Amino acid sequence: MTYGSAIMFVVAAVLGIVGVAMLLRLRSPSITEPQTYAFRMIGIMLTSGAIVLAMSAAAMWQWSTET
Repeated sequence: MTYGSAIMFVVAAVLGIVGVAMLLRLRSPSITEPQTYAFRMIGIMLTSGAIVLAMSAAAMWQWSTET
């Protein structure tokens, strides 16, 4: 695995963890309506960003191992 791919996987993992944590925070009954909107939008964007970044890292890793 190349250094660049490893960094991309780590960043994707961090984005995914934060995004899923924000989405799970929606289960709390104590959040307000604006917080619900913000957590939902930011959580979805972070999670989808993590998925796309992980797919890009996997493609870059595959391309770097081809001869």
